[in-house]
Amino acid sequence: MQDSTRAATVSARITPAVGLASLSRQEVARLRDAGAGGLHSLLRRCALAVLTQGSASDDARAMLERFPDFDIQILQRDRGVKLELTNAPAEAFVDGRIITGVNELLFAVVRDILYVATLIDAGTFDLDDPHGITHAVFEILRNARVLRANVDPNLVVCWGGHSISRDEYEYTKKVGYELGLRAFDICTGCGPGAMKGPMKGATIAHAKQRRRQNRYIGITEPGIIAAESPNPIVNNLIIMPDIEKRLEAFVRLGHAIIVFPGGVGTAEEILYLLGILMHPANAELPFPLIFTGPRESAAYFEQIDRFLRLALGDAAARHYSIVVDDPREVAHIARKGVDRVRTFRLDNQDAFFFNWALHIDGAFQTPFRPTHEAMAALNLHRAQEPHRLAADLRRAFSGIVAGNVKEEGIRAIEQRGSFVIHGDGDIMRALDAMLASFVEQDRMKLPGGTRYVPCYRVEAG
Repeated sequence: MQDSTRAATVSARITPAVGLASLSRQEVARLRDAGAGGLHSLLRRCALAVLTQGSASDDARAMLERFPDFDIQILQRDRGVKLELTNAPAEAFVDGRIITGVNELLFAVVRDILYVATLIDAGTFDLDDPHGITHAVFEILRNARVLRANVDPNLVVCWGGHSISRDEYEYTKKVGYELGLRAFDICTGCGPGAMKGPMKGATIAHAKQRRRQNRYIGITEPGIIAAESPNPIVNNLIIMPDIEKRLEAFVRLGHAIIVFPGGVGTAEEILYLLGILMHPANAELPFPLIFTGPRESAAYFEQIDRFLRLALGDAAARHYSIVVDDPREVAHIARKGVDRVRTFRLDNQDAFFFNWALHIDGAFQTPFRPTHEAMAALNLHRAQEPHRLAADLRRAFSGIVAGNVKEEGIRAIEQRGSFVIHGDGDIMRALDAMLASFVEQDRMKLPGGTRYVPCYRVEAG
């Protein structure tokens, strides 16, 4: 154990609770390599996030500073793989034994990091081609064993903020409960807040219905996981290589999407999906999308609705429903929407487990690295098709997320100051007002830490 001035730690060797029976010597060497091009640093960061699941912090660097001596090594033994944890957070253990759910998610981290790196290095994926990117998303999900054939559509994706009020959190649980009563599985971004509440509510409903083999899927990416550690209910964790593939995984995997109140990350998700649904190629494609929250959040969704109509036109609003303070109605709309999805896919001979028919433009698939130059170069003007404007608005929010919680983004802001975002005057004024309201409502960062300092500056022109 560590001394009393530092966080309590445990060192242990663990075997996988399920799966990942063996790795080659070459694969183990890659995961152990702390040098240039090695995966050890990424593995260490993601593993620490899993070991501190349920953490109240959203500071990616603070967690590493809290456990500076933590290390993880892969041991290949004749009987299979083991993980050697040194100075791991004690909260992940009970009476010296690692919690089973934590064990499962740790080995999921190893699985995804190694699988993605190996296939990318081998040139298996053509990441310069939209179809190649979709193929990569499919293969990663298939390798994680979350694609279930011959099962009726029943997966609801829930988006929303990690920093929400208590009333909003309790509401997400109520919606999750109603979804669980209707035999829906839940998929979220795997973190706290609106990503945890629906899963928590669904677990009670699933137990009441005596339903087994429930799926609580969490989809994340390396830049986010340290700031939004997986919540303890997640039983299927997938780490996608970047935010764009994470977002594509959500919309290819899910049969309906429910959006709860959130901050810039939630706005990014909304713009991503609306930009896709507004593409002419998806005009006839059913995709249930519901915005909902308690009565106290009505003004939040009114503001989101105004911004979307202002920026993308009233046509954007036909793709979503807004339901205030009515969890049962939300679940009822989701049920009807998923039934339409089932009928459409049967008629078009499309798979239930992966939405191949959804057209995703390359602008929504190409990874966006939010540098100061890239943020300043975004085209946030109306003289273009709405789905293309949505793509760059999505990138703007993605950059703010990076500046708020991702280690690389935080470092860039410290070195060069705020990102500058500019575009059409009325859009920028509405954007600035919405961002200011997120700050005022503590939606940018978890409350209780240091005062939030904006990582952006919005300018008209």
